[in-house]
Amino acid sequence: MREPQITVGVVSGREVVFFFPETFISSDGIETTGVQKAIYQKKKVYWQGKAYEELSFSPLAGTNTYFELRDVTIGINFHWERKESQRFKGQLKLITEAEQLTAINVISIEDYLISVISSEMSAAASPELLKAHAVISRSWALANLLSPLTQCEKKGNAVPTDSVANSPSANEEGDDTFIRWYDREAHLHFDVCADDHCQRYQGITRVSTSRAIEAVSSTRGEVLMYEGTICDTRFSKCCGGAFEEFQNCWENVKHPYLTKQRDFQIESVLPDLTQEPEAEKWIRTSPAAFCNTKDKKILNQVLNNYDQETVDFYRWTVCYTQQELAKLIHQRSGIDFGEIIDLIPIERGTSGRIIRLKIVGTLRTLILGKELEIRRTLSSSHLYSSAFVVDKVGETQIPTQFILTGAGWGHGVGLCQIGAAVMGEQGHSYEHILAHYYPKSILNKQY
Repeated sequence: MREPQITVGVVSGREVVFFFPETFISSDGIETTGVQKAIYQKKKVYWQGKAYEELSFSPLAGTNTYFELRDVTIGINFHWERKESQRFKGQLKLITEAEQLTAINVISIEDYLISVISSEMSAAASPELLKAHAVISRSWALANLLSPLTQCEKKGNAVPTDSVANSPSANEEGDDTFIRWYDREAHLHFDVCADDHCQRYQGITRVSTSRAIEAVSSTRGEVLMYEGTICDTRFSKCCGGAFEEFQNCWENVKHPYLTKQRDFQIESVLPDLTQEPEAEKWIRTSPAAFCNTKDKKILNQVLNNYDQETVDFYRWTVCYTQQELAKLIHQRSGIDFGEIIDLIPIERGTSGRIIRLKIVGTLRTLILGKELEIRRTLSSSHLYSSAFVVDKVGETQIPTQFILTGAGWGHGVGLCQIGAAVMGEQGHSYEHILAHYYPKSILNKQY
């Protein structure tokens, strides 16, 4: 394989404002500099009074410059969501889709990775952590680029954007059930997006240190593989001390390298957290784990400034009044449950994360899943994780308050970024870090 290019969807809107500090040349040969604006009109890209099916800009040959996109939204639907201007190397491409413009960055995958590992975490992280993250970010990107399903979808044979396991339907007990998981939809006109939905990519906006560049260079072309296939290398901020399995968060496919395990090596026995008493004991305590740390030096490696607006992640607590919870669930689900009587875990995964949650209201009862649907329903953005236990306060029939005590940040599948940072700081090699989080996988050099 030769090093591929990757197309990254960065921002969409009825208009896109961008800036060229040096001369760029358009796909129809026009040289331009300075602030530019393109608008969507009649299913076309309009720029400088001309209409285009699509329009691209490249820096003049031999120049090592960048372009800037204005008002890029980062952290979409998360509690740190905001807009900022971002700078990118490579080519800028403008297309139309869904009655708006989309700005796409076309760039080599290795340059893309330097930004990813600097955007997903601090570029000043330990060298072994950066190398490990370079490998899994490369693996994930290449797995999607080379996926036969992705290629099929790019040709127009697209499946629905959300992977919906079941529409609302009756289960054996007579309760309504709604199970949905949110996987990476196949973007029809570019390979990956630039936000947390795929992998954070913020161009050269975040400082890329020589350490980050070296991490990508020293692992150039390396990916994780299992039985001849590039691994689907998922990762999250903090597993909470135990790994979740793939099928409990997304489609019902079991990957042997994404399996249950304790995020520790001195004490490797993991209780059966699919059982409610064990899960409750685990979540209410603070077991030893790589990711169980408050070391600011280590956290600064993994958490960007906006991530550090959240200080509790290994164990956390969220409190809702009856009125707050009932209103929140109504707004987020579109269903009026009336007053909330109870939140009952029906099924838990290997990390204690709830896969199916029964919401009992005075007007409606619903079994909800999988983990991200639960997190989205119980928070105005995203609950930190679905590994939580519930305490009710007040009247027995209609509680006045609900206290959620939880573990971890994110889905908990694959590499735990905070745990991997601790391992790197303790002197573990990137090969050892990868072997810990993706057992049975092997390193392979693709190019």
